[in-house]
Amino acid sequence: MAARDEHSEQSCKRADERMTRVFELFGKRWTGVIVSVLLDQPAYFADLRRAIPGISERMLSDRLAELGSSGLVLREVEAGPPLRVSYRLTEAGHAMEPSLRELGRWAETYLPDGGGCPERFRQ
Repeated sequence: MAARDEHSEQSCKRADERMTRVFELFGKRWTGVIVSVLLDQPAYFADLRRAIPGISERMLSDRLAELGSSGLVLREVEAGPPLRVSYRLTEAGHAMEPSLRELGRWAETYLPDGGGCPERFRQ
């Protein structure tokens, strides 16, 4: 009976709410990559599009809007002509830098060449 009680106790555990909030945003494709590109400096929309191969204009626009709504990215309109829009990280966006750099180091070790985890790390 003890094993049954232990199992039911484990099934009642819930995911950490903080992690849930983080991955609701950063679990979406391209979000982390956009933030990582903006870590170095602000960028214009076209520069972001070129820096992130494979992202569509629509997806980039949607993700930038989400990041803006979340308070991580600021959209700045430069008076023209021509009118130009740039994006930069807020203090909250820059605060992601240590985490994103650490994820990059983790990927170098455990996801080389974009593939799965090497056999030597599986257990």
